[in-house]
Amino acid sequence: MSSGLNGSDLEKIEQHLAETDDLLETVYPGDNGSRQPVHTVYVPADRFTPELAAQWGAQALAAVESNGGMENLAAQVGIEPGLISTVAERVARKLVTEPIEDLRLDFEDGYGDRGDVEDTDVADAASKVSDAVATGSAPPFIGIRFKCVEKPTRARGLRTLDLFIGGLLDAGALPHGLVLTLPKVTTTAQVEAMVIAVEALERAHGLDAGRIRFEVQVETPQLVLGADGRSPLAQLPLVAPGRISGLHYGTYDYSASLGIAAGYQSMEHPAADLAKEIMQLAVAGTGIRLSDGSTNILPVGERAAEAWSLHARLVRRSLERGFYQGWDLHPHQLVTRYLATYAFYRDGYPDAAARLRAYLAQEEGAVMDEPATARALAWFVLRGVQCGAIDADEVAADIGVRIDALTALAHPRLADNTLVRA
Repeated sequence: MSSGLNGSDLEKIEQHLAETDDLLETVYPGDNGSRQPVHTVYVPADRFTPELAAQWGAQALAAVESNGGMENLAAQVGIEPGLISTVAERVARKLVTEPIEDLRLDFEDGYGDRGDVEDTDVADAASKVSDAVATGSAPPFIGIRFKCVEKPTRARGLRTLDLFIGGLLDAGALPHGLVLTLPKVTTTAQVEAMVIAVEALERAHGLDAGRIRFEVQVETPQLVLGADGRSPLAQLPLVAPGRISGLHYGTYDYSASLGIAAGYQSMEHPAADLAKEIMQLAVAGTGIRLSDGSTNILPVGERAAEAWSLHARLVRRSLERGFYQGWDLHPHQLVTRYLATYAFYRDGYPDAAARLRAYLAQEEGAVMDEPATARALAWFVLRGVQCGAIDADEVAADIGVRIDALTALAHPRLADNTLVRA
């Protein structure tokens, strides 16, 4: 057959697309396949002790027992009858073995302005976090939220960041699951300033470039829609390539900034959904994770049952919309965080497993899945395994692959080899 494209034509196309190729490779590398916590717990920084996670788990279990037991509560919050026994048993075990997945010691709203006392509290926090990591009592992910880099709090926030990193390194290495949270961001310039700060800290302490990453809290309307009519959210991966680990929606600061009355501020307000949908679009394919916000309706007192049901419903709602992480503010919320999360994965697992097995065996069935859908199914199952809702042995038996192979299917860019059958 004759050809109309010569070498010069093809070279022009390569040159024309070189910038696009680089953009896709550096800014849109996809998710890295590592574990994402299902929640973040915030506590005032000066209240942290290495025993805190275990204490929260014990308080959660005690609350469950005083309200009729785990299976009774699971039924109350709407868990499907066929899932109640399995989910209840797994959640009870989780609250003993790993009650908190991600913990943030808060030096911002939950701490306030305490002047120079903060220096002492930062040093104490760094020491206690190091102790917790060394003894194995720390959650898998742990770090601080420091004050924002707006002018009134900039110096204090950066000093706290500096002292905390220094304190951790004085005690040894940075924790593998270290997470830093930059709050109340309004412009990309503030994120660029954060990059300057962490680069300087890496140089000062002889750390590898890129070792210190951070989360950005989305709690101001200016970050969702900028003064130029565009969304700064979409620029964040460009101004801080590889540095941002996640975007966290701030329910109440964002709602208040829009003038929404306190009684209507919620994770499911239409304004909240719009902001979160823009967040999803802005970082799709970048590997930046997403977290929903919190509800301040706590399951305590006479209305505990109502609050538990609300929290379980909101957690499930977030999961169904692609937000696999959220904030928890009270020990009792751990119960419904895990009940709703485990039920979400257990409910979807049989269908996902059957479709993946058929896909890998190239069998024809009622649903013909494409590679992109197979990746989504594998990612769903992998998340369920990582949080404890699904066991690796189940995956091997039901799908026929080991977890490394499941990870390769969910994140093909990470795979060096073809799938290995279990």
